[in-house]
Amino acid sequence: MFHHDTQIRVRYGDTDKMGVVYYGKYAEYFEVGRTELIRQFGLTYRGMEESGILLPVLILNVQYIKPARYDDLITIRAWIRELPQVRIKFDYEIFSQNMELLCKGETTLAFTDSTTWKPRRAPADFIEQLQTKLKNS
Repeated sequence: MFHHDTQIRVRYGDTDKMGVVYYGKYAEYFEVGRTELIRQFGLTYRGMEESGILLPVLILNVQYIKPARYDDLITIRAWIRELPQVRIKFDYEIFSQNMELLCKGETTLAFTDSTTWKPRRAPADFIEQLQTKLKNS
């Protein structure tokens, strides 16, 4: 399994009145992890969009375990378990500064043609890069 870790610091605006990260922010944290993971394969969302590929989220699942708080340095771990076809599934874990598990989740996205809005296969170069990373991990 190839994974990528991204660290970010919790901003004040990410927290709610109770002083903990607002539950909806975790979807944004997952997006940060997913974007940086994709970058490890030599691709970017911008590049895919420019080549006519969109990646809308179809499914989001989150399990909250412990809260993150303002100014915490958290680690977002993202990985892909299997080679995508038309859909791609990402898994996530979010850890505290002490590597204590705070949250875990998954998203399923669909490779979509930006003109027709119809599903399409994952780009061949993405599959090749992913296969290489999975083989070497």
